[in-house]
Amino acid sequence: MEEGRKILVLGGARSGKSRFALERAALMGGRRLYVATARPVDQEMEERIEAHRRERGDGWDVVEEPLSIEDVIGRSQGYEVILIDCLTLWLSNVMEDFNDPCREEAILARVDGLVEAVRRAIPSILVVSNEVGLGIVPDSRLGRAFRDMAGRLNQRMAEVAHEVFFLVSGIPMRLK
Repeated sequence: MEEGRKILVLGGARSGKSRFALERAALMGGRRLYVATARPVDQEMEERIEAHRRERGDGWDVVEEPLSIEDVIGRSQGYEVILIDCLTLWLSNVMEDFNDPCREEAILARVDGLVEAVRRAIPSILVVSNEVGLGIVPDSRLGRAFRDMAGRLNQRMAEVAHEVFFLVSGIPMRLK
């Protein structure tokens, strides 16, 4: 069986990347699975999650999985399209899950496992991620570790992607 398309959608906060990915997925047709990585840790995050639910609308099967996305991909038989939203929330969950969130080698092993699962997947996969490296250098060790790891994660995902888009102010730019 032929592997599906792999599409990485990057952008800053409120750049329109999730909406763009939803629209692209709808054009692909077929049975669709939405993988949500957010954890409802507070009221504000619960409101964000609810806004994404409303934006997504019907027509999606949904799995809320903050850590084991590769397992969800492995169990995704019968889907033509999977949308993962978003990698940077997943990365923060992984880093938080380790008692020392700056354990680079262990975190990179998780990153590589996810990237490989996406690469091998039969369904088409759209992956949404934040571009966090365009701002100032964070003033904390944790902030710098997260920014650096997000950059590595995005680079590795871009390597396996057939297409990469970068959104600014709701405008998509095709990079690959």
